[in-house]
Amino acid sequence: MLTSGIILLSGGLLSPNPGLIFWTAVTFVIVLLILKQLAWGPIISALEEREKGIQSSIDRAYSAKDEAEAILRKNRDMLAKADLESERIIREGKEYGEKLRQEMAEKAQFEAKKMIASAKDEIEQEKRRALDVLRNEVADLAIMGAEKIIKSSLDADTQKKIVDSMIRDLASKRN
Repeated sequence: MLTSGIILLSGGLLSPNPGLIFWTAVTFVIVLLILKQLAWGPIISALEEREKGIQSSIDRAYSAKDEAEAILRKNRDMLAKADLESERIIREGKEYGEKLRQEMAEKAQFEAKKMIASAKDEIEQEKRRALDVLRNEVADLAIMGAEKIIKSSLDADTQKKIVDSMIRDLASKRN
């Protein structure tokens, strides 16, 4: 084993040998030419294809990003329009409700006034009828009283009896 270590140090692989360097360089160039002919084209085309695929993906990503931003802007615009529309509908609903409430209040007030006026008219008519009936009764009583006074003598006892009789007649007619 010592001898192999000495061979290596005495000029084996570690010392520069011009023939070995030449043949190593020639072999390297030949392998390089063979690789260029056989493998370099497919490797380069695969790399170019990969580069095109990556660039295409990047372009699609930018396109998708732009499209997403456009959709987002459109959605925001639509949302803003929807908010405005909902506010308008709510406002119109409130206005319509207020108008309807006022109309109903006015109609109810009109109907109430109409009913009150009708009731007042009816009360007035009933009052007139009652007064007419009362006048007729008073007139009848006055006539009856006058008849009785005329028929009887005018002394105080007779007058008292006539008045008492008229009161009884009046009470019996009312019941």
